[in-house]
Amino acid sequence: MSGFHEVRFPLRLALGATGGPVRRTDIVNLSNGRESRNQRWRDSRRSYDAGSGVKSLADLYAVLEFFEARGGQLHGFRFRDPVDWTSCGPGGAVSASDQAIGMGDGMNAAFQLVKTYSDSAGSWVRRIAKPVAGTVAVSVDGVAKPAGSFVADAATGIVTFLAGHVPAAGAVVHAGFEFDVPVRFDTDRIELNLAHFDAGRIPAIPLTEVLA
Repeated sequence: MSGFHEVRFPLRLALGATGGPVRRTDIVNLSNGRESRNQRWRDSRRSYDAGSGVKSLADLYAVLEFFEARGGQLHGFRFRDPVDWTSCGPGGAVSASDQAIGMGDGMNAAFQLVKTYSDSAGSWVRRIAKPVAGTVAVSVDGVAKPAGSFVADAATGIVTFLAGHVPAAGAVVHAGFEFDVPVRFDTDRIELNLAHFDAGRIPAIPLTEVLA
């Protein structure tokens, strides 16, 4: 049975990966020369090639071992996007005020971590399901919450406030965090060729994002 393994693809290989978000848009060319565009996917889906991170025979073996342990495409796993892996921008320090994740009503104790991408013309809210354990910081109405006032589930991205700390009605909840992307191998075959590798050819290691 397929499932998800809460393990991370080797970080040293992920840092050299290529890829990013993919969207699916239907474009119809009209008779008057204009276009009609329709968004088929509500959310983007990340796609990567981790082959460019392979630099040595030891790296090749690490991929082989990880691939076999996941059963090829069978089980998902964590992957750190080399560019987008924190609640803030590149080079910034994660803080409890980075991302708005909800507003209190005095009763709801659970809030899903999200990250918002926006500019003056539009925005998109991304659900964060795989935060890195120990990195989640939370604030309510600008006041940082201490450890022991909430728990953050690293497998779902849900922050739950404990009794006595549930946000009051109208209180804005923010969070900061590091996170991984839930992915799987997008192939059941990893083709290794040492002769080609020595000559500078890098094996393709396709990964695709999955819902977690």
